Amino acid sequence: MIRAMDFASLILNSRITVLDYETTGSVRGFPTEPWQIGMVTLENGTVNPDSMFESLLKVDANRPFNPHAPGRHARLREEIAEAPAPQELWPTICSRLTDYPLCAHNVGTEKKFTRLMAPMHRFGIWIDTLRVARKVWPGCASYALDDLIVLLDLKPKVDEHCKEKEAHDALYDAVASAMLLEHLLEQSGWESITVGELASM
Repeated sequence: MIRAMDFASLILNSRITVLDYETTGSVRGFPTEPWQIGMVTLENGTVNPDSMFESLLKVDANRPFNPHAPGRHARLREEIAEAPAPQELWPTICSRLTDYPLCAHNVGTEKKFTRLMAPMHRFGIWIDTLRVARKVWPGCASYALDDLIVLLDLKPKVDEHCKEKEAHDALYDAVASAMLLEHLLEQSGWESITVGELASM
């Protein structure tokens, strides 16, 4: 459970779970479903590479994906059909999603599918790196995650953590979001920001 004190905790003294889902995309007559999850922990303001986690998520082999949905799903359909369902994966990842503040880039998708995975659970505050980036780095030509990490010269660090992966892989995007926060906290004047202040941006 997220404690009230977490709102006032300094980011540099906190553990934050940064996550990303890749989805089937919108297809008429079918609900949008996640087919991959990636997570990493930002611990005391630094990405912890030992905390990286990824898993495919089961999607019925007979349902269509939106062909324009990003990611490697077209090459992984057999593996996706045999992957654990989100509810089956829940016991493995629940503490990371319920015990700490959460973070994602444009959090709507991550909020939706995390709630669907465990509808009886309450989740804590969310930090949205998209909203943060728009306020901290105004005037960018694009705030897409893969564009931001290039603009801020973070892509080499993300690539180093996620070898043989690329944008629109769930783990890659989770690490990229976490790297945005790490980079922010390296800037002068941001070392005293709290979890609550960043979540309210």
